[in-house]
Amino acid sequence: MKEENKKLKTWHIIFLIILIIAFIIVKIWQLQWPEALVNLKGVELNVLIAKTPHHMYKGLSGREFFGEHDAMLFVFGYKDKHGIVMRDMKFPIDIVWFNDGVVVDIASFIKPEFDVPEEDLMIYLPRMEANVVLELPAGWTVRNDLKIGDKITLVEE
Repeated sequence: MKEENKKLKTWHIIFLIILIIAFIIVKIWQLQWPEALVNLKGVELNVLIAKTPHHMYKGLSGREFFGEHDAMLFVFGYKDKHGIVMRDMKFPIDIVWFNDGVVVDIASFIKPEFDVPEEDLMIYLPRMEANVVLELPAGWTVRNDLKIGDKITLVEE
């Protein structure tokens, strides 16, 4: 009986260790940001991709600038009027909404909101449903004459 209890305890410990390791792997995976190369108005952009709820919530929050990436792409699994907020943003951006790769709305020169509680943040919504949102450095859409109807294409994932 004692030996059976030892084997059972050993099995529980092994299972717990496997569970902890799996949890750590998932957390590390969540921290990894996928990247892609897209083409918009003849310009190739190196983008970070936000597909998971964690990445979508985090977005560009807390960053000082885009860094080595030109933009951030939010990929939603469904079409809707996906809202964007400037949560913990430190720099202005342009927001572009796409429906199946076609620009459906643009918001330029969106400024950060400092010291604003979450529930009071301005929500930027498109006029039409979209399934992808692209955040770019402020002024990019004006400098590149981006218009509704322009298309984005995936170059490399």
